[in-house]
Amino acid sequence: MPRLLPTIASLLLTLAPVHAQESAPAPAPITLRLSAVEAHQGVASDGIHAYAIDNDRIGKYVIATGKRIAQWQGERRLFPHMNSCTVAGDDLVCAASNYPKVPQTSAVEIFDTRTMQHRRTVSLGFGPGSLTALDRHDGKWWAVYANYAGKGGEPGRDYRYTVLARLNDAFQQEAAWAFPADVLARFAPFSCSGLSWSNDGRLYATGHDRPEMYELALPAAGSELELRRTIGIATPGQAIDWDPVQAGRLWSIDRQASAMVASIIPDR
Repeated sequence: MPRLLPTIASLLLTLAPVHAQESAPAPAPITLRLSAVEAHQGVASDGIHAYAIDNDRIGKYVIATGKRIAQWQGERRLFPHMNSCTVAGDDLVCAASNYPKVPQTSAVEIFDTRTMQHRRTVSLGFGPGSLTALDRHDGKWWAVYANYAGKGGEPGRDYRYTVLARLNDAFQQEAAWAFPADVLARFAPFSCSGLSWSNDGRLYATGHDRPEMYELALPAAGSELELRRTIGIATPGQAIDWDPVQAGRLWSIDRQASAMVASIIPDR
């Protein structure tokens, strides 16, 4: 038995460098930081304003000054978990769910960007997970349904069941794709928190707590997304949004500092 101790120790030393290689790439440089008490789940931008998103409240801020000019506050029982939003015309369209309750239910919450009034709810009911991200691209809605290992997860499904779905204008599913195993391993034990198409038509996703972003591509065949590259970002995960005006500017949030962060992502 004593002879096994050096063997175990040597195995641990051998495994240590493997974990060290999992560190994130160098973070992208920060160009702007806006304090926002609502910056807990994600951020959206129309190029002039930034919208800080919390479970049941949204703050509208002027990017040039950092001043909050409007806030919406909802009832927590009706809005238990809004996770991300995107600007589409005069609408702020948000992904929402009943997380961490199960069975998982989801809804799309739509707000007027001018008045910050709640316009309407599109109830999606039961689905393949919790709706965490929603974006508009190429005339379609693109939605992420998250699944978790543990809190908020459905029995028999974990983070490996996270799915990207393409939806029509009525938010009905037309097609769906699984995430690559390498990306799912980085999500674990949580899931995908952010999804945003860039102005040049590339798809990017973020997880829950790693300071990195994944450039993905729809496959030529099959049902699994392709990982193109992993990019270091300035903040640890959560929902993101590409700025529609300034090329290469990504918005993300720093939850601990209650801030919206703009950074420039280098091209390929």
